[in-house]
Amino acid sequence: MKIICIGRNYTDHIKELNNERPTDPVVFIKPDSAVLPKEQDFYIPEFSEDIHYEVEVLVKIKKVGKHIDKNFAANYYDEIGLGIDFTARDLQSKLKEKGLPWEKAKGFDGAAVIGKWLPKSKFQSVDNINFSLLKNEEIVQKGNTNLMLWKIDELISYVSQYFTLKKGDIIFTGTPAGVGRVDVNDYLCGTLEDEEMFTLNIK
Repeated sequence: MKIICIGRNYTDHIKELNNERPTDPVVFIKPDSAVLPKEQDFYIPEFSEDIHYEVEVLVKIKKVGKHIDKNFAANYYDEIGLGIDFTARDLQSKLKEKGLPWEKAKGFDGAAVIGKWLPKSKFQSVDNINFSLLKNEEIVQKGNTNLMLWKIDELISYVSQYFTLKKGDIIFTGTPAGVGRVDVNDYLCGTLEDEEMFTLNIK
């Protein structure tokens, strides 16, 4: 199973980090070892002093596909989820300054939180799903998939031009504005259309 992540897919998030708006989706990979085991707390790693949460809508691929036409992309998934792409922002900034890959800042152990899954049929449209992240019971991130620069089916089509998608692969579709730091004893809760998808203690 591979975790394919999309960066800079919401305009307001691009602005808050002073990034350039991309002409194509920004794609990076997290290893499967980055997945935080279910029911486990997230421990801030010793190598970073600035771990940021980034809540994202997830898509689980259900069958093998490559060079998928956008018009047929919907046939390759039937589950939608929510998760967190944890980022060691201080480390990422140093790596970006030197033009180096981000993997150490994005793919470390526990950096991918994957909540529960809901059937795609539960939503009238995957391009109009509200989601949010609460930190210590206060909303810190709020988004809707209709604000994506590249929608879910477009992302599946694009990614499949480069990587064969396999059953069980997960796509993190990007984060809206409001990303921020986590500290010890924080409590995070992610919701999809007001349904709780995950809760997480920070240690």
